Amino acid sequence: MGLFKNIFSSEKKETLDKGLEKSKTTFFSKLSKAVAGKSKVDDDVLDQLEEVLVTSDVGVNTTIKIIERIEQRVSKDKYLGTDELNQILREEIAGLLSETNTGEATDFDLPQEKKPYVLMVVGVNGVGKTTTIGKLAYQFKKKGLKVVLGAADTFRAAAIDQLQVWADRVDIPIVKQAMGSDPASVAFDTLGSGVKQDADVIIIDTAGRLHNKVNLMNELTKVKRVMQKVIGDAPHDVLLVLDGSTGQNAFEQAKQFTAATEVTSLAVTKLDGTAKGGVVIGISDQFQIPVKYIGVGEGIEDLQVFNKYEFVDSFFK
Repeated sequence: MGLFKNIFSSEKKETLDKGLEKSKTTFFSKLSKAVAGKSKVDDDVLDQLEEVLVTSDVGVNTTIKIIERIEQRVSKDKYLGTDELNQILREEIAGLLSETNTGEATDFDLPQEKKPYVLMVVGVNGVGKTTTIGKLAYQFKKKGLKVVLGAADTFRAAAIDQLQVWADRVDIPIVKQAMGSDPASVAFDTLGSGVKQDADVIIIDTAGRLHNKVNLMNELTKVKRVMQKVIGDAPHDVLLVLDGSTGQNAFEQAKQFTAATEVTSLAVTKLDGTAKGGVVIGISDQFQIPVKYIGVGEGIEDLQVFNKYEFVDSFFK
């Protein structure tokens, strides 16, 4: 099919294939049982398929959409065979993802007209937020961009220390204050420093706690407002990091954060250690926010720009 062209390097594609191996194996094991002994796609097969998708963490609402799309195709072709189900699923899921992830980015590109480009990163503790920031910083630096980090998660000393480790590893400057400092003050200082250093991109880490939506909203709103005193349209992207291995918990986190602040993109991490890769499909569809990055391994190169065609190709390969 023309959609599924190879646009990653073979090495990146192999990493993606390997990273989704557990999800794919589990999914197809369930799918094989669902169609065992069936030659055509009928109501029983569709009922079984619905269960397979839901238990693969695609989510109920997204599963219903996928089933409805397949039902429309079955109504046009009464003799659609189960051997064609794999390809049909592949096409319909790619179509669903296309409605949110409109681009086909293959690299860590940033808008050239925004300098410095300000990226604010949000997400609960333990989802891989700091690691994602470090890997992003590495990729941007590799492209020749000047990067500055801001340690505005001042709630935990460990968060500041972890970001410092990444700053040292990637060899880029970091702006930080003592634990318990005002996060907005750190963000303000970071943007000021970034402007002085003629940085291309500034990445701001924020506190990863969901104590309650009101406090979270107030804190993130304040950080944004203070940043805009330095750069009028900052932040240019609010990236929510979600742990793919938590399945439906990731949906709940996305719900909480999108209620608390305007999230403009998503990163889904830890897909290599889980069979819950279907969560990427559901989250992308339900929140209508583009998935920009996915984590498919522990290596520094294993954060990839999300491409819907490559993802679906690896999932259904």
